[in-house]
Amino acid sequence: MFKTMIVMFLAVSAGTVGDILLAKGMKEMGDISAMNLRGILDTATRALTNPKLIFGTSMLAVFFFLWLAVLSWEDLSVALPMQALNYVLVAFLSQYFLGEVVSPLRWAGTVLVCVGVMMITKSSVH
Repeated sequence: MFKTMIVMFLAVSAGTVGDILLAKGMKEMGDISAMNLRGILDTATRALTNPKLIFGTSMLAVFFFLWLAVLSWEDLSVALPMQALNYVLVAFLSQYFLGEVVSPLRWAGTVLVCVGVMMITKSSVH
């Protein structure tokens, strides 16, 4: 179980950093929902050379391969809830790096998710 927790922490951290970088990189690219096809294609071309998007995608690849490793030895019903810890990291990092406002209600929900993850993780001890 300790091995699972360490690898999942690394995986979730990599995934969270990847998500933060993708969000920051795409905010810099601009809102594509109001663009025409040409604007979207131009943005997609610029995205392929954006360091934040490249590194963010790389971090999500790290997450993916660590996740595959965990799935090779742990029950899915135990491993999957551990990914929910990403909510805590996203809330902290979104506030700090993206300037997002995380309301007290969102923090309360994050705490509830953490309590649930702890309960599920504790239940897997054989």
